[in-house]
Amino acid sequence: MSDQGAWTRRNVLRTGGAIAGVSALAGCIGGDGNSGNGGGSSEGGPYTVSMPPVGEVEFESVPENWATNNGSWADMGVALGQKPPAAMYKTGRYHTQYYDEIPDVSVDKSGMTSLWGDGSLTSEEFMTLSENVDMFVMDPNFVVGRADGWKQKDIDRIEATGTPFFGNSIFSTGYGWHDYDYLSLYEAFEKLSQVFKQEKRYQKFASLHDEFQSSVEEIVPPEGERPNVAIMWATEGEMGSFSPYLIGEGTSFKQWRDLKVRDAFAETDVRDFHSTRGKVGYETLLEIDPDYIMFRGQEDKTAEEFQNAIVSQMENDDVARELSAVQNGNVYRGGPLYQGPITNLVVTERAARQVYNIDKELYDRQEVSNIVNSDS
Repeated sequence: MSDQGAWTRRNVLRTGGAIAGVSALAGCIGGDGNSGNGGGSSEGGPYTVSMPPVGEVEFESVPENWATNNGSWADMGVALGQKPPAAMYKTGRYHTQYYDEIPDVSVDKSGMTSLWGDGSLTSEEFMTLSENVDMFVMDPNFVVGRADGWKQKDIDRIEATGTPFFGNSIFSTGYGWHDYDYLSLYEAFEKLSQVFKQEKRYQKFASLHDEFQSSVEEIVPPEGERPNVAIMWATEGEMGSFSPYLIGEGTSFKQWRDLKVRDAFAETDVRDFHSTRGKVGYETLLEIDPDYIMFRGQEDKTAEEFQNAIVSQMENDDVARELSAVQNGNVYRGGPLYQGPITNLVVTERAARQVYNIDKELYDRQEVSNIVNSDS
């Protein structure tokens, strides 16, 4: 796209917020105001949506093309009837196979750009991308905090092209720089629905989620009967050295909080990977001997592939095979780092089957499809 084309597609508008030094310039968003299949008004002129830490961002029309930080926001967009983002921080962590559970909902991410595909993240990539996307649905503080060499001036320079940042790092509460309000999954979802003018779809999902939460509560056993669960990150080539995750307040752990499992690490000396970058091995796990072991980093494998690649190594290890979870067949894939409204339904039901042995459906798959594919 030529510079002239980029300028006529979006004029410079205002944005304000709590990030020190953020440019007073934001983007007018491209499109004809009819992104998606309805569910919100496309009439009128500019509108604003507020979210910490970016504050109020003004849009002249509904965004059409967008980039995002992770699968949480991408899944929200799908739930709101939008086309998938054009680019993402790491596309490999957007697990689109979850949509296989939902009739007539699928996402092809083969053409999606992975912004950190080569192990680095540059402001030049964002500058180039800003010519073709209408907003970056990502927390600018995450970019500055995670990428080498980034400064606030880089965020300012990108926003000065007319493409604003709009996001909050909701998946984890482990970052020291995140000193502003966190949002729950559905609080963030509502904010994005306002950007896309899809509030009706959001309300339908919120109602569905309320029903789902009631179904989950019904299958949670009394407190004294709930199992303890150890959640860790595993890699196939380094079995026996795992990154521990304590169940926290971010959206990343929503299914475990809702299922009210006990955290096997919570009453030990083990500290969360986010705070220490520490590891645990089989000997430590044997001392704790959790009822269930859940491994993150394995969502790209089927249950059979996970069994062959990960569980089989534990069954053949002299120490690991002594773990109760290994002996009882209670080692599973532990869910994704990022989840939105659709994937949360899928992974929560899966987790409930794993730890509570339920065999019923906890949500209406066809109703999810109806909301995503509705015209209003």
